[in-house]
Amino acid sequence: MIKVLWVCNIMLPAIAKQLGLPYSNREGWLTGLLEKVMQEQQRNQISLAIAFPITEEMGSVNKDLPLGEGMTCRIYGFVENLDTPEIYDSKIEERMKEIIKDFKPDIVHIFGTEFPHALACARAYRRPSRTLIGIQGLISACADVYMADLPRNIQHKVTFRDFVRKDSIRQQQRKFRKRGIYEKEAIRMTGHIAGRTDFDRELTAKINPEAKYHFLNETMRSCFYRDRWKPTTCVPYRIFLSQGDYPLKGFHYLLKAMPMVLEQYPEAHICVAGSNILKEETWKDKLKLPAYAKYLKKLIKENHLEEKVTMLGRLDAESMKEQFLLSHVFVCPSALENSPNSLGEAMLLGVPSVAADVGGVHNLLMDGGDGLLYPAGNVEELAKQIIEIFSKETISEKFSDNARKHARQTHDADQNYYKLMQIYREIVNG
Repeated sequence: MIKVLWVCNIMLPAIAKQLGLPYSNREGWLTGLLEKVMQEQQRNQISLAIAFPITEEMGSVNKDLPLGEGMTCRIYGFVENLDTPEIYDSKIEERMKEIIKDFKPDIVHIFGTEFPHALACARAYRRPSRTLIGIQGLISACADVYMADLPRNIQHKVTFRDFVRKDSIRQQQRKFRKRGIYEKEAIRMTGHIAGRTDFDRELTAKINPEAKYHFLNETMRSCFYRDRWKPTTCVPYRIFLSQGDYPLKGFHYLLKAMPMVLEQYPEAHICVAGSNILKEETWKDKLKLPAYAKYLKKLIKENHLEEKVTMLGRLDAESMKEQFLLSHVFVCPSALENSPNSLGEAMLLGVPSVAADVGGVHNLLMDGGDGLLYPAGNVEELAKQIIEIFSKETISEKFSDNARKHARQTHDADQNYYKLMQIYREIVNG
């Protein structure tokens, strides 16, 4: 029996539901992997424990929890303030030592490097040959392009909210850089890295050339393997963006591209999921506006887009899927991505997609075959690609079919699970 400790960025929905607590779908792909592990853990001789961040109010979380028919999982909570990930708290390291002492794992699998608990766990375990870090994004690389071509005066702007929270755009970038320092140290302390793109392989090799790289694709949330996009049931000329609450995600690029799109398709409309930073219903909302939100509002006003943008707020998996299926095109305009899960979800459903050719995106989507890529930050090309999708139904249908086939290979739950088990056995056998 191989004892594996997962260290996650969030309390997984399956655990939160059992505990009667609210939950986030932010790392939704982990749910797909957990479902498979719990189904197969007896056959593959895996004993699983999961550690995740909690608040101080939750008290101690340290128990066995049923997560399926006859299946149990050991769960542990560690207190971490996810609102200030640029601050390293040594108490997390001490808690990790307690967890490791209690569970005695053969392997520690850390999912992501975005938060200081990744470094805390690596320091607490101190067994690089038995430590596996799964790369999501790379904060250190994101820090370099965080501004995403914002005008310099916008980069330096500070609103009341930014001043009070010490969270201006410049300060946000500095926080990313600080997190990047923790990230690099954690990567240097591991002997095994799981990644899935040329981008993450090259960057992690520069940070730690001694670590062994394992290719491992991700399994998406189960609902995205059901249903498919159809040109006859989507809303014509509807553009979907999965997130747009900070510069790196590139919402401003899309707003700049919209006038060109509207010249040919005046019915075009943008729908944005995720945190609604444009909310301005009360005076308190106005005080909470960050500088980036004010810049977005400026672009909306200048380009006469007041009736062309709908902020959808945070969505659960089923609601997210519904928005994908209603859309004519999904756009990923980020200044940097490794392999965005939103793009994987769109491709699984067959939604025609346009994405900036950054990071590892080309490993997910083949340009001209599965969808369209454009040079990052080039709003003219972004507009042209959206218009291309709108104007040629046969191309959209071809992209839809090809994307679904490709994504079902990339995100094949069985194959990804078997590959993970192979990696675990390889690590244990040295």
